[in-house]
Amino acid sequence: MPRTEAPNGARIAPLKVAILLCTFDGQDYLAQQLESFEAQSHPHWEVWASDDGSEDDTRAILEAYQQKWPKGTLRLHVGPAAGFAANFLSLACQASLVADYYAYSDQDDVWEADKLVRAVKWLQSVPQNVPALYCTRTRLVDAGGNEVGLSPLFSKSPSFANALTQNIAGGNTMVFNNAARALLREAGEGLSVVAHDWWAYMVVTGCGGTVFYDRAPTVRYRQHDGNLVGTNATWVARFERIRMLWQGCLRNWNDRNIAALGQLRDKLTPENRKILARFAAARQMRLIPRLIHLKSSGIYRQTLLGNLGLIAAAIFGKI
Repeated sequence: MPRTEAPNGARIAPLKVAILLCTFDGQDYLAQQLESFEAQSHPHWEVWASDDGSEDDTRAILEAYQQKWPKGTLRLHVGPAAGFAANFLSLACQASLVADYYAYSDQDDVWEADKLVRAVKWLQSVPQNVPALYCTRTRLVDAGGNEVGLSPLFSKSPSFANALTQNIAGGNTMVFNNAARALLREAGEGLSVVAHDWWAYMVVTGCGGTVFYDRAPTVRYRQHDGNLVGTNATWVARFERIRMLWQGCLRNWNDRNIAALGQLRDKLTPENRKILARFAAARQMRLIPRLIHLKSSGIYRQTLLGNLGLIAAAIFGKI
């Protein structure tokens, strides 16, 4: 648990975590997620919920918990109605939001009781001026909450060279500090990024921050037909990724991410500016120079299969 008393006996304010919860027609599982917040071993949290135009009972559920919990524990906002990434960024950039740490949350998962305490413990070990992002593996469950497996376990170090081509963890596991949030706010909420979690990984690593990938699952990640973004652990999901690649999705995603990173170019480390420049330039080259410059950029994915897919995308101009 976080310290609440200094060595000289003076009281220290408890470390507060703002849970950034985005919702859209989430009535089926939302209450279970909110209950898992209540069960956290780290008790100092508050929920900032942004509903993106739900037409079911989602808002009613949120309002019920707003009445049930102490005043100020749950704040309800209206989302921008521009997709899940825009909704999360609108919350992260809220000027009135003040906390020690910030945790992204989906509407249909269940958090393990030690999720926040594990995140806070690691984040406290990082100097406050260093952007820091905690993320974890997940425990996959079906619509009924029954465990069906684990998300892929990644062993290579987190880095900007990896972040340019892959996100190593779901946003539902991510917790970050004020230095990281300051970068998100500086870049702004109106960006056309692919996903809020991938963007956070790129921003923190690119700007000289540190990322910790906890191998212990802290979230029960629900797999169901309503998921906007699911795990890529199944072969069906992998084939869907390949189909999207050939349709040009990866190239479009890279266009959008590279454009967004331009907002923080001066905050990128010199080495990461070079990596980004090599990556961006290589994408416009003919085949042989393209492959050479992509290799020299140092980009990589976490698995052999992922790297083979990256090479294939480069060969066929889909990167």
